[in-house]
Amino acid sequence: MENDRIRVTQHTSLGALWFIGWLFTIGFLRLEFWMGLLGIIVWPYFLGSHFAPPVV
Repeated sequence: MENDRIRVTQHTSLGALWFIGWLFTIGFLRLEFWMGLLGIIVWPYFLGSHFAPPVV
């Protein structure tokens, strides 16, 4: 048991790419600061509710 090792792998590049995409979209749409902040906070909820499996 002393020789058991736990390997943790992190894939942070995908999250960074996602965040860069958000910032690009906010800049491309020329949103104001508060609308951009609202978009960053609310957009994951809308994506999750859209792609979630239907409740039976």
